[in-house]
Amino acid sequence: MVICMVNRARRFPPLAPVLALTVAAVVLWSCGPLPDSRPQEVDLLPPQVQSVRADGPEEIAVTFDEEAVLCEGKTRISPPLAVEEEKGAGTSVMIRSERQAPGRRYVLEAEARDGHGNTASFAAEFYGYNSRVPPLLINEFTPRGSGSHPDAVELKAFGAGNIGGVVLCLGSPGSYDARLVFPPLEVAVGSFIVVHLKPTGDPSEIDETVDPASSGGADASRWAWDFWMRDAPGLPGNNGVLSLCDRPGGACLDAVLWSNRTAESDEQYGGFGSVQMRARAEELVSRGAWMPAGARVSPEDGVNPEGSTGTRSICRSSASADAAGPDDWHVVPTRKASFGSENSDEVYVP
Repeated sequence: MVICMVNRARRFPPLAPVLALTVAAVVLWSCGPLPDSRPQEVDLLPPQVQSVRADGPEEIAVTFDEEAVLCEGKTRISPPLAVEEEKGAGTSVMIRSERQAPGRRYVLEAEARDGHGNTASFAAEFYGYNSRVPPLLINEFTPRGSGSHPDAVELKAFGAGNIGGVVLCLGSPGSYDARLVFPPLEVAVGSFIVVHLKPTGDPSEIDETVDPASSGGADASRWAWDFWMRDAPGLPGNNGVLSLCDRPGGACLDAVLWSNRTAESDEQYGGFGSVQMRARAEELVSRGAWMPAGARVSPEDGVNPEGSTGTRSICRSSASADAAGPDDWHVVPTRKASFGSENSDEVYVP
């Protein structure tokens, strides 16, 4: 979510120190009880937006850091959605609109006011509510791609539905290097969605929402739905995280952790090599998207990427029970990468 705020006030104490001391002296001279003479802070800071999200096909929830209301007549949504009602005063305010397109990106512009009259204008994106997200799993990925077979991720739909608003993160839901929010797209049970992580900018690299055979480019599939993650950095070859959520800020549908490190690789970061990587692994565990063997996640709990290449991808096994652990995965032999079709259960042997 992108939030832009225009603050219209600052926070200052109402009494200068000299004036505060004068008041204290007057009270003391009167021999009355001595009150707290320290300057009391007056709230001159406008409300800050914490989140904007679609909570229903016609409902948008706006959360603030303090009690606030939306200023009447100041709310608009682009692409155009008619605002029918603004209700509630508090840290969460609800907007009723005409029906949203599932997964479509919208921008809400509005003005909010707190109980002290402080106001702020803001703009924030949200995605149209999607009640028909199909069951999806990460099915195959290549973290060590090549020029002819670049890094890619394959998703598989285990039911029919619409993937509009579903988000794939190169990282964890709360910490990622890049992400793709899918546009509205109806998929059938058994459909494959291939996300290419290092596009070249070739005009044939088309995001497919109508014809699955319309895209060109390296490893484009004639049968799967191809998407191209613009300006993506690719995947780390040795130590990384992928996650899939039903919407930005929503529930985690699936995730995978891979690492060729050990708990002894370093002392500071639990073997993960960086505070960021350890935090991402721990976030997956906290969301129930990855299950460590012990009390705390370690690199050994991840899928070992050793042996994988551009043609030896890391595949989910057909017997996978989605146990959210390394036993669901294996590296396939050379030329057995299968983006856009069923995975091979053959295992690479060095």
